[in-house]
Amino acid sequence: MEEADFSALQKEGETLEKFFDGRLNVIQPSKGYRFSIDAILLASFFRDRPGERILEIGPGSGVIGLLLAYRSKNVHITGIEIQEELADIARRNATLNNMADRIEIHSGDIRRIEKRFSPASFDAVIFNPPYRRLQSGKINPNRQKAVARHEVEGSFADFIRGARRLLKPFGRVVFIYPAPRSAEAISRMRHEKIEPKRMRIAYSYPDSEAQFILVEGIKE
Repeated sequence: MEEADFSALQKEGETLEKFFDGRLNVIQPSKGYRFSIDAILLASFFRDRPGERILEIGPGSGVIGLLLAYRSKNVHITGIEIQEELADIARRNATLNNMADRIEIHSGDIRRIEKRFSPASFDAVIFNPPYRRLQSGKINPNRQKAVARHEVEGSFADFIRGARRLLKPFGRVVFIYPAPRSAEAISRMRHEKIEPKRMRIAYSYPDSEAQFILVEGIKE
């Protein structure tokens, strides 16, 4: 995309990140919530299948959906984002990269998902949920960052419950989560009748403790 395209879509206080020698461009808030390495890891872990319909819960600026759509021309990605300002950025990112026909972003709350989508309507659900409990650590004064990092507007339990409702039978759920909370995540998956089938553990350094788990589970 040419720089002029970004200029037409940008708003004050936003930056532009470039991937693949400028073939993929991502608008982000300069001071709000910005994607990090966990989003890149999750997109890499996800195995898309031609023609499937994918739901992303909490896409933020939409980087994961952009990476998936860039990698495969035969997937359709729907995002549901609770923060309207981030949903707006994700929509503009889809337009910026000529992917608006394959990426659609809705504003909404996964805890009230029945108002937005029909049950069992997606082949796969992907998400990078808030990692921190409300009672743990200092909550960031920036609202975007607080909602993305702390369980202010939804927890892992809310995300996995919403995923189960929207997945077709034998549909897949794929997510990234802190390794220290892995037992909690697996327990919650099985409570929702989603069986873990594939896992990857991510480390910051070869001799460090595990930082993230990436998990794929199958409904029922």
